[in-house]
Amino acid sequence: MAKPDLSVKIGAIRMRNPVMTASGTFGYGPEYADLVDFSRLGAIVVKGISREPVRGNATPRTVEVASGLINAIGLQNPGVDGFVKEYMPFLRRHDVPVIVNIWGRTIEDYAFVAERFDAVDGVAGLEVNVSCPNIKEGSCTFGSNLDMFKRVIAAVRAKTKLPLIPKLAPDIAGIKTFAKAAEECGADAISLINSIPAMAIDIEARRPVLGNVTGGLSGPAIKPIAVKMVWEAAKAVKIPIVGIGGISNAADAIEFMIAGATAVAVGTANFTDPATALAVVDGLEAYLAGHGLRGVAELVGSLKT
Repeated sequence: MAKPDLSVKIGAIRMRNPVMTASGTFGYGPEYADLVDFSRLGAIVVKGISREPVRGNATPRTVEVASGLINAIGLQNPGVDGFVKEYMPFLRRHDVPVIVNIWGRTIEDYAFVAERFDAVDGVAGLEVNVSCPNIKEGSCTFGSNLDMFKRVIAAVRAKTKLPLIPKLAPDIAGIKTFAKAAEECGADAISLINSIPAMAIDIEARRPVLGNVTGGLSGPAIKPIAVKMVWEAAKAVKIPIVGIGGISNAADAIEFMIAGATAVAVGTANFTDPATALAVVDGLEAYLAGHGLRGVAELVGSLKT
């Protein structure tokens, strides 16, 4: 029997396999270059980029909790021009699609960054972050207010021909509504979920552990929630879904795909084992072969209810 076909398409993005790295957990690429064979990844999703450089939140910015991590980095980044100058030359040298996560404090910011990247060689697509839980303005409102959400996606769509992948918030009522709105506004795919608003307290000091007080919970603790939300969204849209949230091994990724995800993104696990995404690729191939499946397409949305 021939090897299973792992290739997938996310809009116009052709990927050799469905395993990406999640934004915010893989830096901009160089940080992992000596640890991971980029040519074996489906895609790299880089850390969020805004119009201007951002310094991020006060420290401490991360805290480990049971089965997860709470972070409040605050979307620190070099700005669109800094990223294009400092990191794109490196990323262009590698045979892997590069998806840039973008965000803004205003609709105009989102549109500006999208238009800027439309002219940058080597960018395969844009993940539109409207759902970060650890900044105090902008993205949270766009991700939880349906009208604002639509306006952001429509504004970005009008400024770029690149494939768009809105990243949906996990703490909204009606994931199907937002997923459908993304599709109607011209999104090529959606990704979900982002980290979940969370908090940790130092009981001796009786103070928040994080400098930002609250942050976003990621890691294995959120996987069952993410799987459910992917399953719900998959029933509402025809565009591909990228499943994110607590993926630590191939079995986790396969769960997301059975629920309806065409691709998956490995996030927090990159911090504990940078080779996790590659292990997921190997495990997925072995699962498909072991179950007599010819390719990923036979697995996606195959849940029996």
